[in-house]
Amino acid sequence: MGAAGLALGAGSARAARDLREGEWVIGIIPDGRFTIDMVDINRIPPEFHRQDVWFAGPEGPGTIVIDVAARQLFWVKRGGRAVRYGLSVGREGMGWQGAVVVGRKAKWPSWTPTASMRARNPKLPVTMPGGPENPLGARALYLYRDGRDTIYRIHGTNEPWSIGKAASSGCFRMLNQHVFELYAEVPVGTPVVVR
Repeated sequence: MGAAGLALGAGSARAARDLREGEWVIGIIPDGRFTIDMVDINRIPPEFHRQDVWFAGPEGPGTIVIDVAARQLFWVKRGGRAVRYGLSVGREGMGWQGAVVVGRKAKWPSWTPTASMRARNPKLPVTMPGGPENPLGARALYLYRDGRDTIYRIHGTNEPWSIGKAASSGCFRMLNQHVFELYAEVPVGTPVVVR
């Protein structure tokens, strides 16, 4: 669907701005009271497109594997296969690695910047409700270790141009259309390996 046929919902001001700033949006996914912008995948390098790929790692089916250096997330399937997605990862010095689990999931999550984020940028809100302007995007998978929230997330983004870059404060950003799909597939308790 071209820009002329684009149906815009609650996020219409942002979608219109995105169209003017490079025509990233090519359609929408209706999602309750909001819509999820579908990004023109051709604007993103091919290595960050959603792809079914062979997977040779030691992690078993049902595991999420995040390769920080490659800026890719793998949802491991049976038969040596995986679905691979492009990511935006933490800026230098904000990255981390290890084993965690998906402890919680949220649709159109609210965002509460950490104290350190607010110290770096005092203009940040204390909390922002979920919606198209929220930097956590359409879905979030909350990463837990030993039953505690790590404060890190796999989440959507309203900055599709950040995919493939080190641009976040430590979380893992995906295109909203991709995190929408992953969210539907991944149950709470899913193991996540960050390497």
